[in-house]
Amino acid sequence: MLFLDIIDFALFFAYALVISGALLAIGFPIYISSKNPESLKGAGMGLGALLILFLVGYLISGSEVLPSYVEFGVDAGLSKFIGGMLILVYLLSGVAIGGIIYSEFSKSFKNG
Repeated sequence: MLFLDIIDFALFFAYALVISGALLAIGFPIYISSKNPESLKGAGMGLGALLILFLVGYLISGSEVLPSYVEFGVDAGLSKFIGGMLILVYLLSGVAIGGIIYSEFSKSFKNG
């Protein structure tokens, strides 16, 4: 029984650390940029681009639900949301890989 209590404590401690880290990751840049509000423009544009990419992924994702997923509480709305998130991950991965390839080619042509 003591082992389970330690695991429960560790899980709640990990939850608290994740929540405090997320709050600090959001709050600290806002506090720093409050001294220079012009710097928020770039962050807002990046957040807007992420929201647009998610919207594209959400709109093209399907809402099919397999019978084996119903027992886990997955309905059509949740299936569409998960599909949108997966497509967002694929899009962002493609952008990252494209950026890496572009930077490597541009460096090789500048030096060559």
